[in-house]
Amino acid sequence: MNNISAKPQTKSRSMTRLPFDVPLVLIIAALLVIGLLMVYSSSWDASLIMEKPPTYIFTRQVLWVVLGIAVAVGLSYFDYHKFEPFVAWLMLGVIAMLTAVVIRNSFQGISSRSLLNNSVQPAEFAKLGIVLYLSFWLSKRKDLLHDKDTVFIPLVFILGLVAGLIVIQPDLSAAITVGALVIMLFFLSGADLKQTLILFLLVAIVGGGVIAISSTGQARINDYLQGLQDPINSSYHVQRTYEAIIKGGFFGVGIGQADTKFTGLPLPHTDSIFAVIAEETGLVGSFVVIILYVLLMWRGVTIAKRAPDQAGSLLSFGLISWIVIEALMNFAVIVGLMPFTGNALPLISAGGSSMLTTMAAIGITMNVARQGTAKEIAERSQTSAVVNLRGRDGWRRVSGTNRFGDS
Repeated sequence: MNNISAKPQTKSRSMTRLPFDVPLVLIIAALLVIGLLMVYSSSWDASLIMEKPPTYIFTRQVLWVVLGIAVAVGLSYFDYHKFEPFVAWLMLGVIAMLTAVVIRNSFQGISSRSLLNNSVQPAEFAKLGIVLYLSFWLSKRKDLLHDKDTVFIPLVFILGLVAGLIVIQPDLSAAITVGALVIMLFFLSGADLKQTLILFLLVAIVGGGVIAISSTGQARINDYLQGLQDPINSSYHVQRTYEAIIKGGFFGVGIGQADTKFTGLPLPHTDSIFAVIAEETGLVGSFVVIILYVLLMWRGVTIAKRAPDQAGSLLSFGLISWIVIEALMNFAVIVGLMPFTGNALPLISAGGSSMLTTMAAIGITMNVARQGTAKEIAERSQTSAVVNLRGRDGWRRVSGTNRFGDS
C-alpha cells in the first residue's frame, strides 16, 4: 500500500520541477528558429535598400527575439490575475495610441499604421489589449450575459471603437482579427448561440459596409475577384507569391537559394515571408510550418481546459487564437484564398511590435498553464493523502464522517 500511495507523490514532485508547459515551449522555439533562419535569408536586399549592412534587419530581429523571450519568461512568472486592475487603463492607452495614428495621418495626409518613426504599431497592442480586457470583463459578467444593456451593447461599443480606429488607418487584417476575437470570447464566456450569431451578423454587415466604401478595400476585393477568374489578372503581389510557390515545388530550391525575393517579391521578410518559405523549402517545409501553428492551437485549447478559472481559460484561448488567426490569414493571402490583408506571420516575420506582443501573449499563456498545473498537483496531493491514510489503517474503515457518503 505504501508503494501505491507513493506513486502520485513522485509524479507530482516531478511535475513541479518543470517551470513551463514543455510542448508550448518546443512549438514556440521551433517557430522562432524558423523565423530567424528565414529572416536572415530574405532580408539582405531590403537591408541594402535601406542603405544598411546586409544583415541589418536580421540583427535587429535577433534583438527583438531575445527581448521577446525575456518578456515571455518574465510574464510566465507574473500572476495573470494581477492584470485585472490595470486592463481598463491598458485599453484606454491602446485607444489613445490608435487615435494618435488617425490624427497624425489626417494632418500629414499619409496612410500609416505606426508611431515613433515606424517603431510602434498600436494595432498589434490592440489585439493583446482586447483579449486581456474582455477576458476579465466577460468573466466578471458571466451571470449577466443575457442582459443586452449590461453586456451586449457595451461589448458592441468596445468592438466598434477599437475596430473602427484600426480600419481608418487603414489596417483591415487587424480589424478582422479583433472582430473574430471578440466574437469567440463572447461565445466562450457563456453567451448563447443566438446572441453570438447576432453579434457575428452585426460585425459582418458593418465590416462589409466599411470595406465596400473604402478605396483600399475595394481595390483589394477587385484584385481578388479578378484573380479568381484568371490568376494572370491577380495583383502584382499575389502573382509574385504564386511564382515563388511554383518554383519551390515539393522540396524547395534550398535555404538561401530563392531568387523571387531579389526580383520584386514585395516585403519578402515580413508579409510575404511564407512565400519565401514555400520557395526555399517547398510544400514539405510549408506544411511543417502550418502544422506547428495547428499544434500551437491544440496547446492553447489544452491550457484553456486546465486553467484554474474562466478568466484564465478565456485568456489562453483568446491569445493563442489571435496568433493562429493571424497565421491562417497570412497563409490564405499567399496562396490566393482571400484578399490581400497585409498582416505579418507571427513569430516568423521581421518586426518588433509583432514579436513583443506575440511573445507577451505566450508568456501570459505560460502563466495560465503554470497555475493550471499547480491546481492539478494540489488536487492530486489531496487524493494522495486519502490513499496514505487508508494504507496506514490497513484498509479498515476510518472513524467519523465518510467522504464518499457511506453510512
